[in-house]
Amino acid sequence: MNTTGTGTIDRPATRDPQKQDPTMNPSLTDMPTPANSGANERRQNRTREMQLIPEALARAHIHERLRQAETERRAHRLATARRMQRRAERVSLRARRALAMAVMQ
Repeated sequence: MNTTGTGTIDRPATRDPQKQDPTMNPSLTDMPTPANSGANERRQNRTREMQLIPEALARAHIHERLRQAETERRAHRLATARRMQRRAERVSLRARRALAMAVMQ
């Protein structure tokens, strides 16, 4: 336990408000309050930003889906090109064999 008689804001040394250190509990009158320094405007901006969050999330999601679709299309084109290349190589080999057979006869 705390034996020195000092406390913190969360755990004062005593529960009696008259005996507490006044620096530990600043009153509301001690704090300067700005005279409506754009509080409504900030609140409206925050509300507007909160309303735009789903739109921004949707835009980001669509952006990601488009990027993913483009990547998949590129992979599909590459696979098709490789398949066609293998087919062309087989056809070329068949033609060379046929030519060699024709020359040998």
